[in-house]
Amino acid sequence: MSFGPMEIGIIFLIVLLLFGAKRIPEIARGLGKGIREFKSATSEIQRELTIDEPRSQYKPPAQQSVNYAPPPKQQSAPQAAEKTESPQ
Repeated sequence: MSFGPMEIGIIFLIVLLLFGAKRIPEIARGLGKGIREFKSATSEIQRELTIDEPRSQYKPPAQQSVNYAPPPKQQSAPQAAEKTESPQ
């Protein structure tokens, strides 16, 4: 849906009647400030997401040296010697 010059003129006239000639520049300034802040915030978020670590410190997981030691074997607690009662 595209607006022709006639539709844009009618919309501008309605806005002019609703808000008055003095308020339109204030509204435009506020709208411009809001758009600038939005763009600034989105570019800051994008910059934070694309920050890379220095290449000299980063090693892919396959190339990292890992000192892996298997967990120690768990030994079961020494069981008390079973008393065998001899029938007497």
